Amino acid sequence: MGWVLLAVIAAAVVFAISIYNRLVASRNRFKNAFAQIDVQLTRRHDLIPNLVETAKGYMSHERETLEAVIKARTAAVSGLKEAAKDPSDPAAMKQLAEAEQGLSGALGRLFALSESYPDLKANENMMQLSEELTTTENKVAFARQAYNDSVMDYNTMRESFPNNFFAGWFNFAPAELLEIEDETKREVPEVSF
Repeated sequence: MGWVLLAVIAAAVVFAISIYNRLVASRNRFKNAFAQIDVQLTRRHDLIPNLVETAKGYMSHERETLEAVIKARTAAVSGLKEAAKDPSDPAAMKQLAEAEQGLSGALGRLFALSESYPDLKANENMMQLSEELTTTENKVAFARQAYNDSVMDYNTMRESFPNNFFAGWFNFAPAELLEIEDETKREVPEVSF
């Protein structure tokens, strides 16, 4: 009888350790996925001052737009630093998403305005920076998708039975998705005849 009880207790301990280790591994996967977003967003943020400097020479009358881009970049860098401290913090992730959305909007206005300046559009440095920024935007989108997939797996694991008991006991908090809304994707196209 004593051996059976000891075997049951040992099995329960091994089971608990197994669940705990899987939760830790899943949490580390989503934190690693966020690190990939961090790399791409940092690259994006580093490209923006060069883009603004290139545009300044041509768009001297558009100072407000250039300042808005710089201000939005500063907010995005700050949001990224806060989110990088703890990718599982929902408030930090929301702040990052809002800051990146603001930066995307400011960059969109800058590119729309640059269409009015043919010399700027034709500038080799501007074309190269625009291409690098577009490539980086695509990498950010892929990294964000991988991060959100990792967060979904983690949240599913921590909410599943019996993992949810252990997640609560060991303080595994839910992770927040990173959703950066692109206003242009939500706009309804106008059709006129």
